[in-house]
Amino acid sequence: MEKIILGIDPGTMVMGFGLIEVKNNKIKLITLDELLLHKLPNQQTKLKKIFEKTLAIIDQYHPDELAIEAQFFGVNVQSMLKLGRAQGVCIAACLHRDMPVVEYAPKKIKMAITGNGNASKEQVAGMLQHLLGLKEIPKRLDATDGLAVAVCHYLNSGKTTGTSSSYSSWDAFVKNNPNRTK
Repeated sequence: MEKIILGIDPGTMVMGFGLIEVKNNKIKLITLDELLLHKLPNQQTKLKKIFEKTLAIIDQYHPDELAIEAQFFGVNVQSMLKLGRAQGVCIAACLHRDMPVVEYAPKKIKMAITGNGNASKEQVAGMLQHLLGLKEIPKRLDATDGLAVAVCHYLNSGKTTGTSSSYSSWDAFVKNNPNRTK
């Protein structure tokens, strides 16, 4: 089976992403990078840029699936809201291109990559460096976080668990998430 998986770590300050190619049950890095958003003037401009960048990645690399980090519950409600909007924009861009979307909880991603659901970003990056033969780890770890989501999806392919969600269309997303589309 051959496919390309796009992994995204959404954010309104930095969006990390990574793409892997799966061929004959082996994974190969295509690219990893980050979209810096902190200098943009407002949330709407940031969300527009996230949408445009996600579409540009899709149009350039033609991934078969999106794996995205799901929201986590934190103390700061405003931060969660902003993160949710960024995640929603990424999902909308992929659904706009008829790409299946799967969400993974942060602990599940860390567990898949390191075997420890409480691993640090540095530990995740180090394991990805080992798994994929990366020459160096980026200064910011948002790019490796996005890559980790893609690798997690590959490692979980064919497994069904209650900790990830998959959507094949915008209608499926809306049906399964009525409270997130109002």
